[in-house]
Amino acid sequence: MPRRCAFRRTGQGRIYRVNPSTSTARALVAELARLGVRQVVLAPGSRSAPLAYALADAGPAVRLHVRLDERVAAFTALGLSRGGAPAAVVTTSGTAAANLHPAVLEAAHAGVPLVVLTADRPHEMRGTGANQTTDQVRLFGTAPRFFADVPAAYGRAGEDDDLRSLLARAVASATGERSGDPGPVHLNVAFRDPLVPDTDTSPDTDTSPDTDTSPEPTTEPAADPDRPATRVEGFAPPAPVSLDAHAATVVVAGDRAGPQARMVAEYGGYPLLAEPSSGARRGGNAVGPYRLLLEHPDLGGRIERVLVYGHPTLSRPVEALLARRDVEVVVVADRPPRWPDSARRADRVVPAVAPEPERGSQGWLDRWQRAGAVAQRAIDAVLADATSTGPAVAAQVWAATSGTPLVVGSSNPIRDLDLVAEPPAHDLSVLANRGLSGIDGTVSTASGVALATGRPVRALVGDLTLLHDAGGLLVGPLENGPDLQIVVVNDDGGGIFTLLEHGEPANVDVFERVFGTPHGADLAALCAGYGAEHTRVSDAGQLRDVLAAPSSGRSVVEVRTDRSALRDLHERLRSAVTAAVADTAGLSRAAGRP
Repeated sequence: MPRRCAFRRTGQGRIYRVNPSTSTARALVAELARLGVRQVVLAPGSRSAPLAYALADAGPAVRLHVRLDERVAAFTALGLSRGGAPAAVVTTSGTAAANLHPAVLEAAHAGVPLVVLTADRPHEMRGTGANQTTDQVRLFGTAPRFFADVPAAYGRAGEDDDLRSLLARAVASATGERSGDPGPVHLNVAFRDPLVPDTDTSPDTDTSPDTDTSPEPTTEPAADPDRPATRVEGFAPPAPVSLDAHAATVVVAGDRAGPQARMVAEYGGYPLLAEPSSGARRGGNAVGPYRLLLEHPDLGGRIERVLVYGHPTLSRPVEALLARRDVEVVVVADRPPRWPDSARRADRVVPAVAPEPERGSQGWLDRWQRAGAVAQRAIDAVLADATSTGPAVAAQVWAATSGTPLVVGSSNPIRDLDLVAEPPAHDLSVLANRGLSGIDGTVSTASGVALATGRPVRALVGDLTLLHDAGGLLVGPLENGPDLQIVVVNDDGGGIFTLLEHGEPANVDVFERVFGTPHGADLAALCAGYGAEHTRVSDAGQLRDVLAAPSSGRSVVEVRTDRSALRDLHERLRSAVTAAVADTAGLSRAAGRP
């Protein structure tokens, strides 16, 4: 079938022939903006060129970010979504599309809206051995909440309307407006040549009956600003379920639990065991070093019921608690269809709870609060003599961060923060990629958060996390760069394995090569190559000064530590807390239910 073209006349009298690929891309970009997707990250490519032109020409309706690496682009878009409204990422075909997979999986498991647009060859070119052509249909498996394989446009009347309807479904699926289950969506959009807007000063010489020779503009959303976007009804709030008050209850708040966990804990008089990225680690009920207190028989040993919010993944003591057969586990999951229950021990899964405070429950809460304060002082005392360690650095970063979003890398940094971070009296936004807890993409995610919020962002990561996403430091001279300060705890390898069973003395012969993985990388040279400022600090006082000073642009603060001492440090922390809590008046007297 002959290619259809429409014409649009500019103010200078020139006529632009809008080919089907250009028309589709413009309609797609304009409709995304109308639906609230106004931040788009583009990785360069040829097959995605129509989208690149449309994005570059979108004006203030869309804020475009360009990144050279597709994985960096995807995690930057993920960070943009974490910091504000849903964002999109655009790539060309082939391996470029495959490089989005880690971010798609993280978005799927963390429930983060993400619109993924992969360009593809038209259907007639698939399976022919055409360059950069592979099977991109459902490339990301079951991870996307919505998928569509969009055929290449050829100028049929009504194509743009069909595309707008499809985008309304896709964005609603990404935000979870109907399902209550936000996450990534994938549109695989085929484009047929030509991939660039045609420019001519004379009418198209193609006079076939299928050719539209009208000089009127094509039907594009930008030409009809008053046309309302498709509206999708929101997810109805769940009805709370009443709970029996007669149980020694704690609230476990995992990643992205939200403020509801704190509210329930405070209303019910329950101890709140909240991870740093829960959004609930605040207030008088929050117990900082809870994971060490769970080992105490008069605290963790007397728990009868747990209310679980969010996605708890950080500590083995919490996992052990949720697996206990003598504990009632109530999972509060207000967003179907998923809920956390890795131990397969949940007694009930409810959308919300309405706790009834029990008289005398204050003694239960007091005991946890008293033990938490004692444990915090014991931890601080140990770290005062171990300033060049991951937990000590985490404590300093926590103390110095106020009013600035904090992005924390997986592995040891988030666990160090969980151990040492005293619940603040003020709101502190802590973000982490805990959907799958990978170390990949953390720098790019933090960059996206900074760009979305328009505020300086601080990140706390390990050396392997930085090296894994070193490309996230690269921002081209034509791009708006984030204000991002990255504090790197550099122990020259995988320090977390030192604390696991792999780090036991029996495994010393094989440990260093396959778990410790020393790299010897020069982070100062790396930063110089990517145009980021680098500062290496050698003591706690210098780190405190650097953290207190104003920071702008991209900077890396490197703190060298020794992972060989980590196992001993954590044993000292555990022993100090155990001894301090044992000496606390009243803890050993409890018998039966509190």
